[in-house]
Amino acid sequence: MTENDDTILNALPARLKEARKSQGLSLDAIANLSGVSRSMVSQIERGESSPTIATLWNLTRALNVDFAGLLDQAKSGDKIDVLKSAEVPTIDNRGQGCRIAILSPPEEAGGHEVYDISFKASGVLTSQPHGRGSVEQLSVLEGRLRITSGTAVSEVGVGDTARYAADVPHEIAAIDGPARIFLIVKST
Repeated sequence: MTENDDTILNALPARLKEARKSQGLSLDAIANLSGVSRSMVSQIERGESSPTIATLWNLTRALNVDFAGLLDQAKSGDKIDVLKSAEVPTIDNRGQGCRIAILSPPEEAGGHEVYDISFKASGVLTSQPHGRGSVEQLSVLEGRLRITSGTAVSEVGVGDTARYAADVPHEIAAIDGPARIFLIVKST
């Protein structure tokens, strides 16, 4: 093993702990998500135990972090992650006439989510309440839309931005033809 390998392995416990804490996960939560015992996770994070590849794999999957990136010494600012258009995950809103492209990384789900949503004429996206204090902000790129948040209703067009509560039932509906928005969901 080289000196560089030792440096990487010595940094591993802190990097695992940092990844867990940055997502607000307790030792119990990561143990439940990964199938690795709480005591083993704690020992690994303190540098008292060296994880097997299988254990490390389970932990990185549960944390939604890249296995190689966890071992990489480069600073996170020293790279640019690119998600090519063809690789963007999408959800077709079954029968509701909208297509949702998920632009935010999976590890941000439930915190700060970013979407590009295209609506067919009369397309609708109806959402149940998100967590308490959640807010959505959308900017209209094409078309006109009607936004409903609880009992509040507003119409917006190209270039308009709307912010509204998302911890109540809410809906975005295309009016007068197709539409497209950039949507940010911020959960507390």
